[in-house]
Amino acid sequence: MLNDEEQKLNEVLMLFYFAYRTFTEKPDQMIERYGIQRVHHRILFFIARVPGITVNELFTVLEVSKQAMNMPLRQLYEKGFIEAEQAKFDKRYKQLFLTEKGHQLEQELSKVQREQMKEIFSSLGGDHQEAWTDVMEELSKMRPGRNQLKALFREKRKVNKIGR
Repeated sequence: MLNDEEQKLNEVLMLFYFAYRTFTEKPDQMIERYGIQRVHHRILFFIARVPGITVNELFTVLEVSKQAMNMPLRQLYEKGFIEAEQAKFDKRYKQLFLTEKGHQLEQELSKVQREQMKEIFSSLGGDHQEAWTDVMEELSKMRPGRNQLKALFREKRKVNKIGR
């Protein structure tokens, strides 16, 4: 038998599951039109945040293997959403950028989620956004992908550009 605290935490876990489903539902429906999935959305999202991210850096940020990313990256490239260039800092690396088409799709998808969060925080008022951020910080602080992303944001070699 669960005590009160365990039961409340189970309720939090259930809410987290349903909230995540709500958060991803609309973008999932939107990307379905393009024949891509949530993993493609994540790739587009992080390339948009870190233009010029290398393929290996992206693997680390998303915490997935090269094998798991091979097909989604190829599909995004073939559909004209991303492009890869030889890195100027080291020709052994490929840097990833969104094409104009990829930028437009990523903006459309992320706008839905930003507006969703903005509406929720506005309706709740107070310090809910800060509390939410604190919880997410704690949940993610030990993730290798988050640490890689923080390091990338500190680097100066990243170039802000969209397509060519």
